[in-house]
Amino acid sequence: MYTPSAFVDQDLPHLHQQILSSRLATLVTYGEQGLQASHLPLLLSPDQGPNGTLYGHLAKANPQWRELETGAQALVIFAGADAYVSPSFYPSKAEHGKVVPTWNYLAVHAYGSAEVFSDAQRLRDLVSALTDRHEAGRAQPWKVADAPAHYIDGMLKAIVGFALPIQRLEGKRKLSQNRSTADIAGVREGLAASPDLHDQALAHLMR
Repeated sequence: MYTPSAFVDQDLPHLHQQILSSRLATLVTYGEQGLQASHLPLLLSPDQGPNGTLYGHLAKANPQWRELETGAQALVIFAGADAYVSPSFYPSKAEHGKVVPTWNYLAVHAYGSAEVFSDAQRLRDLVSALTDRHEAGRAQPWKVADAPAHYIDGMLKAIVGFALPIQRLEGKRKLSQNRSTADIAGVREGLAASPDLHDQALAHLMR
């Protein structure tokens, strides 16, 4: 990921927090089938390995898991908040006009090679943990055990799980750090005043 020094984020707890706050990740691999990408909810075990370990599953019908099985290098992309930045937000626009549009955003890229598994109990533990995470906060959380056992057993046969120790982790926080203090404030105020919730979220991060 191209990351100018002003935007580099190397704080491991912060990178882990962004991973945890991302509801859907993009898993990218390259192998005999060429480039493949899947969009997946993942779990992070932050204390497993120097950078943490990611857990997820793919449908057996999805050929991408076979690339993981061969040890192919994987890239997992966690996209954070983002917003279009208009030149009109910059006070410097009125001073010299030398401004152009850009985009502010957060992103984390995780790299590593995965272990693929199909053990039924391990898969059940994984899908249960994923379910519990995303059902948390609901008035009546659904649990894997709520479904008939034979039905879940059949569903587990249709997926493969993977554990991906993170070998390298890159973070980018592009929040106008390369602009003047006045321009940064202008962007923050401009986004905060937007009716778009994505813009407002980005403005909150700039504070």
